[in-house]
Amino acid sequence: MHGSKAHRRAPHASGFGYGSTGVSNGDQIRERVEADMPRLRTELEDLVRIPSVSGPDQDDAQIRRAYEMLVELFAGAGLQSIRSLDLPASNPILLGEIPAPDGAPTVLLYSHYDVVAAGDESKWDSPPFEPTERGGALFGRGTADTKSNVMVHVGALRAFAGRPPVGIKVVIEGSEESGGDFVDYPPTDPELFACDAIVIADAGAVRPGVPTLTVALRGTTKIVIEAETLDSPKHSGQFGGAAPDALLAVIHAIASLHDSNGDVAVPGLRREPWSGESYTEQELRELAGVDAGQPLVGTGDIGSRVWSGPAITVTGMDVVPVRDAVNAIPARARASLDVRFHPEQDAQEAQRLVIDFLAAQRPFGIKLEASAGMVGTGFAAQTGGPAYAAASEAWESAYGTPPVFAATGGSIPLVNALAAAAPEAEVLLIGACDDYANIHGPNERLLLDEFERTVIAEAEFFARLAARGR
Repeated sequence: MHGSKAHRRAPHASGFGYGSTGVSNGDQIRERVEADMPRLRTELEDLVRIPSVSGPDQDDAQIRRAYEMLVELFAGAGLQSIRSLDLPASNPILLGEIPAPDGAPTVLLYSHYDVVAAGDESKWDSPPFEPTERGGALFGRGTADTKSNVMVHVGALRAFAGRPPVGIKVVIEGSEESGGDFVDYPPTDPELFACDAIVIADAGAVRPGVPTLTVALRGTTKIVIEAETLDSPKHSGQFGGAAPDALLAVIHAIASLHDSNGDVAVPGLRREPWSGESYTEQELRELAGVDAGQPLVGTGDIGSRVWSGPAITVTGMDVVPVRDAVNAIPARARASLDVRFHPEQDAQEAQRLVIDFLAAQRPFGIKLEASAGMVGTGFAAQTGGPAYAAASEAWESAYGTPPVFAATGGSIPLVNALAAAAPEAEVLLIGACDDYANIHGPNERLLLDEFERTVIAEAEFFARLAARGR
C-alpha cells in the first residue's frame, strides 16, 4: 500500500475496527452514526441554507460562508492541518489530513460545496435554500448535489471520534459546478494527493434503497460541423432547386450519424453490452421524461445505450428562427454536437472517428467542415483490489444487500485528474443521493434514510480497508 513514513503515526485505539477473525464490530459504528444523525442533519440543513452558487454571478460572501462552515465542521471531526488551496480561477479548496496509523492505508475523500442556481423558484414546492422535509426526504438546492456527500465525510470521521483506522486526506472544492483551475491541478502536485484509495462522493444510487458503486463514466467530446455554400442568402423562388442549401447539407450530414434504429453509425466507436446494474425501460422513461407514446431510440440493453456505448446529440444549430424566416436559401449553417463514448475508448481516437466520418460526407456534393472542441476522457474503475472488496462489504453491511455496479453517461473530469495524480490508488464513486433526486432541477431532494446508510457505509469502509491493509 502507498505511504511514506512521513504520513504514518503510531497505532491508536479508536474503539472500532475489524479483527483478524473478520468479525465486524460494525454495530458500534452504526450506533455511533445513528446517535449523531440529528446533529448531522441539522448541520446539513444549515449548509443548504447558504446559497453557495458558483459561477460568474456568484456571491463571494456566500461561498466564503460555506467554506468557513466546513472548516469548522471538519476540524471538529478531527481533521488536521486544515488549509485552503487557492488557485486563480477557483473558489477556496479545503485541504486537510489525518495521518495514517502505522501500516494502515490512506484514503482521499473528495466532494464539493458549491451548487448550481435554483432557477425558476416558482417551480419549487418550497424555497430552494430553506431545507424542507416531506415524506422522509429533505428538499432544497444542494441537498443531493452534493452537500449531503460533504456531510457524509464529516459523519464518517465522527464515527471514530476523529481517529479513524486509516489515514485520511480531504479535498473539498467550491467550483465544481462552474469549472475552474482545480480540474487540471492534481497531476501537477501528486504528493499532495498520494493515497491508496480515492472516494469521490459525487455520485449515488441507481435507484432508492439499492447500494451502488459507480464504476464507469463515458468520455465526451464536442464537435462543430458547418457548411458554407453561397456568398450570401439568395431568394429561394429565384434560385431554389439549383443553388446549394447550406442548412440542408448540414442536416443530411447530421442524419448520417445514426442508422434507422437510432444507433450511432460511426464505425470504430466502441459499444459493448453493459454487465452491471441498469435501468429498466420504465425507469428510463420516468427519469428522462419520455411519454408512453414516444419510442426509445437505439437497440440493445439500456446500459449499452446510455453507459457503455456511444451517443451523439445535436445540442445547437445556427439557423433562422421560424418567426424570422424569409424566402431565402441559407448560405451558411453550422451545428454543435455532443459526443459520448465508451469509458475505455481513447478520447482523441473517438473524436477523430467522428470528425473523419463527417468530413467524408458530401451531401449533394457539398463539402463540410468538422472542427474539434473539448475532449473529456472516460473512466473505468479497476474493481479487483482491497478497496473495492472493503467497499462491497461495507455497503452490503449498511444496506443489508450486496451493492451493484453501475455507470453514468455523464463525465466527471476530476476523476481522471485525481487518478492521474495517484495512479496506484483505487477510485470509488459513491454518494447519498439517487437517480430520482432531480439534481440541478426544481425540488432537488435527499432521502434521509439513504443519507444515514451512506454515512454508515463509508465509516465501515474505513474499518474494513484498515483490516485488509495490515
